[in-house]
Amino acid sequence: MRGPVPGPMSDPERARVPGAVLAIARLTGWRRLGVAWLAGALGALAMPPYGLLPALAVSLTVAVWLQDGAAADRTPLRRFWPCFLIGWAWGFGYLTAGLWWLGQAFLVEADEFLWALPLGVIGLPFVLGLFYGAGFGAAGLLWGRGAARIAALAFGLGAADWLRGHLFTGFPWNTLGMALAQNLWLMQWAAAIGLYGLGILAALICAAPATIATGANPRARFGPSAAAAIALVGMALYGAERLGPPDPVVAGVRLRLVQPNLPQDAKFRPENRADIVDRYIELSQRPTEAGAPEPTHIVWPESAFPFLIQRDPDALAKVAAGLKPGQQLITGAARAEEPLPGERLRFYNAVMVIGPDGRISDSYDKVHLVPFGEYLPGPLDAALRAVGLRQFVAVPGGFSAGSLAGQRILTVPGLPPVAATICYEAIFPGAILPAGHAAPAPRPPGLILNVTNDAWFGDTPGPRQHLAQARLRAVEEGLPLVRDANTGISAVIDPHGRVVARTALDAETWLDADLPARIVGGTLYGQFGDAAFALMLAACLGGAVIARRRP
Repeated sequence: MRGPVPGPMSDPERARVPGAVLAIARLTGWRRLGVAWLAGALGALAMPPYGLLPALAVSLTVAVWLQDGAAADRTPLRRFWPCFLIGWAWGFGYLTAGLWWLGQAFLVEADEFLWALPLGVIGLPFVLGLFYGAGFGAAGLLWGRGAARIAALAFGLGAADWLRGHLFTGFPWNTLGMALAQNLWLMQWAAAIGLYGLGILAALICAAPATIATGANPRARFGPSAAAAIALVGMALYGAERLGPPDPVVAGVRLRLVQPNLPQDAKFRPENRADIVDRYIELSQRPTEAGAPEPTHIVWPESAFPFLIQRDPDALAKVAAGLKPGQQLITGAARAEEPLPGERLRFYNAVMVIGPDGRISDSYDKVHLVPFGEYLPGPLDAALRAVGLRQFVAVPGGFSAGSLAGQRILTVPGLPPVAATICYEAIFPGAILPAGHAAPAPRPPGLILNVTNDAWFGDTPGPRQHLAQARLRAVEEGLPLVRDANTGISAVIDPHGRVVARTALDAETWLDADLPARIVGGTLYGQFGDAAFALMLAACLGGAVIARRRP
């Protein structure tokens, strides 16, 4: 193993570095971690709804300088833990500032859940920050001079985001790629490289300015930033070219999305069942604008009913009677399944298709459940229930997950095959259809349906971030997105990410729109998933390793 190295800069190079940058690099202890935390928190301003990309550039530039100090005069293995702590503090700040709105959910039933608010607002970012700690630590092992350390950091951050999106059920909320995915032109690259590929580019572009203060010569100082600017312009030009004219629409389809804006504390009360059904039907039957076609398909949001409609023939008949001949209703609803002998009744968070004859013709059960929201993780289930605690959604025993092997396309008369997602299932790249999934119909899916209930989070960044991430799935897969929220933001989005129509947040309303057609032939990401991201990750790793071996 090689002996101690001079760090990211030689002595002559260090002499040309501004004093403020050296002061950052020389921080130690709690001061270093505090600056890392603040830098991470600043970087969260690049996420929806703010979209301030320069904030992430400042954040990652400071992170590079902190890493410079941690890596200085240490062997590679001795760098890991100092860099790990910087990354953990950076990620802790980034996620605290970006996910603080999760605390709103603990206030809905404050008498029961207020005690757990710090666990959601502080505890979750504290734990998820470990992913970024590992990413920064890995980057520290590769740390070198000049632009090579930017590639090392991009490798660490890209791997951290991917792991955060997959391990322990996954939570890819506000991954770095979202910093680029809010701009309509820049998001077009997701059709080829996906969210995680955008994250690699965001890290490379936003960390590049660090070399302005640390390069050995003008080329080393300004070259990476110039390359980053050229990359941004090139991405935008490609995206503008890819957008082209508006996407065509599917003939004979007219959607009505119903957004009832039911308060979360009233939505699941059984005594409100009649009023809730009446409210849905009344909004569904509102007259169309003059000259506009009648809706062919009505969409109601996640968990529309505070009861099991499949077991309530009167309510099912009432709902069916509210449909006009030929209309189809697609609605979120809890579903129960008869247990095997000796087992409890199983409940599923489902999407159902109901025709004017009152028959439920098809359904989909949510596969990716929200830990602590819809179920208690296995090792904690018995212990937490023993002391009287439960998941947020008050279903006996929590929801059961649908079978991944049995996940299928939802068949709706009059629509192309529907790729159904419920709530935050839409934030997972590449999971709209599981790998190796074979649809029962010979045709590929023609749209992504996302029913959700963002009432848990009120008027905070949460519903806006949720919409932005679901929107990116449309670009990745080349499919239109139909998103219906109880409250939050309902929208119809074309396969290029253009918002065709949308509602306001926290409004009782409805939305009529045509259905955009899918992109013929699909997208590279839809066919190959994260293959391009893996190549980009390998390129960053290879570039950092090769640069370290140079004298």
